[in-house]
Amino acid sequence: MNFELTKEQLMIKKMVRDFAEDVIRPRAIDIDVKAEFPEDIFKQMGELGLLGIPFPEEYGGSGGDTISYALAVEEIGRVCGSTGLSYAAAISLGASPIYYFGTEEQKKKYLTPLAEGKSLGSFGLTEPNAGSDAGGTKTTAVLEGDDYIINGEKCFITNASYAATIIATAVTGKDDRGKNIISAIIVPTDTDGVTITDNYDKMGVRGSNTAEIVFDNVRVPKENLLGDPNKGFKQFLHTLDGGRISIAALSLGIAQGSLDKSLAYAKERKQFGKSISNFQAIQFKLADMSMEIELARNIIHKSAWLKDQGKPFTKESAYAKLYASETAARAANQAIQIHGGYGYMREYEVERYLRDAKLMEIGEGTSEVQRMVIARQLGL
Repeated sequence: MNFELTKEQLMIKKMVRDFAEDVIRPRAIDIDVKAEFPEDIFKQMGELGLLGIPFPEEYGGSGGDTISYALAVEEIGRVCGSTGLSYAAAISLGASPIYYFGTEEQKKKYLTPLAEGKSLGSFGLTEPNAGSDAGGTKTTAVLEGDDYIINGEKCFITNASYAATIIATAVTGKDDRGKNIISAIIVPTDTDGVTITDNYDKMGVRGSNTAEIVFDNVRVPKENLLGDPNKGFKQFLHTLDGGRISIAALSLGIAQGSLDKSLAYAKERKQFGKSISNFQAIQFKLADMSMEIELARNIIHKSAWLKDQGKPFTKESAYAKLYASETAARAANQAIQIHGGYGYMREYEVERYLRDAKLMEIGEGTSEVQRMVIARQLGL
């Protein structure tokens, strides 16, 4: 086994870190306070090729691997969870399904502008009554001639207000056992009948766009069906497996940011005549944070490697998402404790890390769902 990153991976890590430090960090507090999506930052990220890291050059991508992509998510999440979430969702949810399941025509038409960073994508899965129970989807897509007519609504959809396309899951029929067939359909957001609103007032990741979508007799050509119509459910489960690696990487970034802030503060802060980093109580907190972060990083990179090798990675991505998200919450909570009263103040940023970290335990499958996935992988 070789745990070293390749030269290419190290180059991407450095490039993204430099961009995150120079461009995103100075605006991170403002992005959170104003709850504004940083559209100009995403334009710059597109120009740098960051939105196409894991896609082939023939579709406008950078030809990188999943580990490189995970490194990029971590570095962005280290300074701003909001920007990290929208970045991760744009690639793993908005673009990846087209790459994995789309036809050649769909890839050229819809994936290329996403990979080139000229537009953003979104993934419409969650509904008011279909969260963890994605099989409870109520949105319908009825084939009428050469078009699908889509009706329904989605909630908590990342990037939808700024997306050019939404991959929407919808019930397209019944199977032999009378169960719903759920398919995925590419829906351009400028299609008549698509209404997108973003009135959510969120606890954390406030600068990441989160929207509600209403489909009212939305007509799209049947050529926009993504992949096998009878395997839509399996397709989005595969999509979520990959998405869990990216949310794990984002969680890792938040946790690493918490540790970085805490180490710097502990060395500067003096109490009882000496730096608080000299106190064993603080040292143990920092040691535990560092240990958990490194363990999270190892399982994230392993799951990304398995994905790149074409090997099964469902269990490992659930491990990664579950452990890294809970590590992020613990690390951010301890960071506030180490900072004391200052940690409760916005300017020290660790309170934002805690608010952002909480969503990591909910989105892309809750911690409870991850444990269910792992249990099933164990044959239970």
